Amino acid sequence: MKELLQKYEAKEPEIIFNWKDPETDAEGWTVINSLRGGAAGGGTRMRKGLDMNEVLSLAKTMEVKFTVSGPAIGGAKSGINFDPKDPRKKGVLERWYKAVSPLLKSYYGTGGDLNVDEIHEVIPITEESGVWHPQEGVFNGHFRPTEADKINRIGQLRQGVIKVIENPDFSPSVKRKYTIADMITGFGVAEAVKQYYEIYGGSVVGKKAVVQGFGNVGAAAAFYLSQMGAKVVGIIDISGGLINEEGFTFEEITNLFLAKTGNTLVSNHLIPFNEINEKIWGLQTEIFAPCAASRLITRDQVDQLIGSGLEVISCGANVPFADKEIFFGSIMEHTDKRVSLIPDFISNCGMARVFAYFMEARVTMTDEAIFNDTSNTIRKAIQNVYNQNKSKTDISETAFEIALKQLI
Repeated sequence: MKELLQKYEAKEPEIIFNWKDPETDAEGWTVINSLRGGAAGGGTRMRKGLDMNEVLSLAKTMEVKFTVSGPAIGGAKSGINFDPKDPRKKGVLERWYKAVSPLLKSYYGTGGDLNVDEIHEVIPITEESGVWHPQEGVFNGHFRPTEADKINRIGQLRQGVIKVIENPDFSPSVKRKYTIADMITGFGVAEAVKQYYEIYGGSVVGKKAVVQGFGNVGAAAAFYLSQMGAKVVGIIDISGGLINEEGFTFEEITNLFLAKTGNTLVSNHLIPFNEINEKIWGLQTEIFAPCAASRLITRDQVDQLIGSGLEVISCGANVPFADKEIFFGSIMEHTDKRVSLIPDFISNCGMARVFAYFMEARVTMTDEAIFNDTSNTIRKAIQNVYNQNKSKTDISETAFEIALKQLI
């Protein structure tokens, strides 16, 4: 696996598109790792300090993810080095998408990512640049549909991603109008835990869980884990955190979800970050869901969790470990050899799978069908790993080997 990984990491990307904004100091890159299957896909992120290497590593990550979620295309990513809180953000995005629109019309599909909103920014701004949908390039490059079929599928994709969830089993509040895009990634993180126990033995019910991050992904993961019968005992967020060693009730987790401001945990009982960061890693827990930023988890934190009974990690963040390597660094390897580590490209593939699902010809558009499709995709991926490795360790190493054999 390591030889395959080194070969994959060392391979130069097919296309690097570099842009410098004429009106601000913003700089952007689209990195297309390969045009496997005639197209490539990956979201657009913005943050101050971003560089091309970050975009490149994320493009390679997306290509691995597509081996699980489908379609069978190459990985790509767009990134803009600019402060997303700057009032000039909208203008930067408008000029960026105008510059990159030829790629989006031909062979590249994008979506929302860190600090760039799929529904309120990506879709309307790309439309202004003459792109039918941010995924149009994947249709043209990979699926090559007839014009009529393309119109139907893009309509399906547009409707599906922003579909308001009507089934109360999948939403913390049907009054608040949460969409598929709001909930599906966190659902996948929780579902990966459920499927892990069903395949490897045991049950999620009654297991204690710690969740890192309480944005869209972390809050949704906590909601679904609690709904499944797990006991969320700790939440850590950049704003602070909460601990209840007996486990918060499903009603309490739902209320925390509804009370959050944007991506921030809100509570009258918030423990300051420095204090919660000292306490939470020593909590007795079987499940850990890292759903905050990339490259945060240290070896010491992992070891403390393992010492307190950790059984499984389901990654909501891409590359959650504080490793310098693109994929499989020393902390991740250490963790994989000691507990069940479900890699990000399986556990957080929900949104990529939703895009793939809606690109298919005339799919069922109910909440149940959409969420079950993501559940089945994750189950199949974990089952494939189990078929090759029935041990509860080295799960990520096995998963990477399965993926890389499809790419190299």
